[in-house]
Amino acid sequence: MMTADIITQFGEPGDTDNFEYITLPYPMRIAWDTTKSVNKVLVHKKAAVSLLKVFKDLLAHYGYDRIKELEIDLFGGCYNLRQMRGGSDWSVHSWALAIDLNPSENQLRETRETATFARPEYKPMIDIFYRHGWYSLGVEKNYDWMHFQYIKP
Repeated sequence: MMTADIITQFGEPGDTDNFEYITLPYPMRIAWDTTKSVNKVLVHKKAAVSLLKVFKDLLAHYGYDRIKELEIDLFGGCYNLRQMRGGSDWSVHSWALAIDLNPSENQLRETRETATFARPEYKPMIDIFYRHGWYSLGVEKNYDWMHFQYIKP
C-alpha cells in the first residue's frame, strides 16, 4: 500500500488522535532491557481490536510460560514516527500499524534460513497474526521477520 493510500485510510503519520492503548493479556518484556516490561501498547484505533485478539489467541494457544520460552513476549515497539530504513516514505510504525517482536533474533536481514520466527514452532503464531488481519514481512518478503503489520505489504 502506498503512503497516500495509507493516509487516506488511516490519517496522517504520527497523528496520535488516531491511536489508543490496548491492555495486553500478559506482560511483554522490553527487548533491549528485559528487566522492564509493558502491559499496554499504543496502536492505531482501527487495528486495536485485532491486535488485542492476536495477543489473546497467542496466550490461549501457547500459554504464558511457552510464550516466554519462545521469546514471543519480547516487545520491540509499535508506534515510532520515522521514515523507513533506507527510504524516504514513512514507516508503517508511524501510524502504529506495525509491531516488532523479538528483534534480536529476527533482524531486518534475517531470512527463512536464519530467523527464529521462520521455525515450525512459530507457525501457529504467524497464523494467528494472519487470522486477525496482520501480515508478516518475513513470510511476505523473506526479511524483517520481527515485523508484523496491519496493512498488506
